[in-house]
Amino acid sequence: MDGTTGTTGTTRTQKPDLGAVAGAMAHLAEGVRDASLGEPTPCPKYAVRELLAHVIGLSEAFRDAARKDLGPSTAVDPGTVEWVLADDWRAELPRRLDELVTAWRAPGAWDGDTRAGGITFPAAAAGRVALNELLVHGWDLARATGQDYTPDEAGLRVSYGLMAPAVDDGGRDGMFGPVVPVPDDAPLLDRVIGLSGRRPDWRPGD
Repeated sequence: MDGTTGTTGTTRTQKPDLGAVAGAMAHLAEGVRDASLGEPTPCPKYAVRELLAHVIGLSEAFRDAARKDLGPSTAVDPGTVEWVLADDWRAELPRRLDELVTAWRAPGAWDGDTRAGGITFPAAAAGRVALNELLVHGWDLARATGQDYTPDEAGLRVSYGLMAPAVDDGGRDGMFGPVVPVPDDAPLLDRVIGLSGRRPDWRPGD
């Protein structure tokens, strides 16, 4: 399997583990120098510091979504938040990521409906959205800070299976920018990044 054929059907029924993408994000965060916090990222609205604050916030929100603990963290549209990075972010980020992974491993986390970003939808979809957010933002952080990034194949398949159908069925709902065309024979990571509305060849200064 090339990572696309048959991907959609499996990723919509399986319960993927978020451990690998969360671990990759934590590793990348360890490599961020304080001097890089103001650097731009492939997300036009975010410098590195805002991206890191966003990852902390989404980890908290999707942790609570897995727990069905529906409150302020799951009610806010992330696009309306001004993300401010806390001074203790180097300790807070890995802690939130660990909590997120544990929450989605708990019995019942993938069952029923939940809420995140102010939207109520199936928990099985929310878990995949959380994985995709970490995977794509991991790429953002790696590109912005000049680090290597090789996400696991299983996570890439989940991300592709989440985003590829939305191109045709109109289900993007403002979650991603316009698709950036990428050759069909490009690496799966490049195709995922193109589907997210980013240029796979992005570099600081672009």
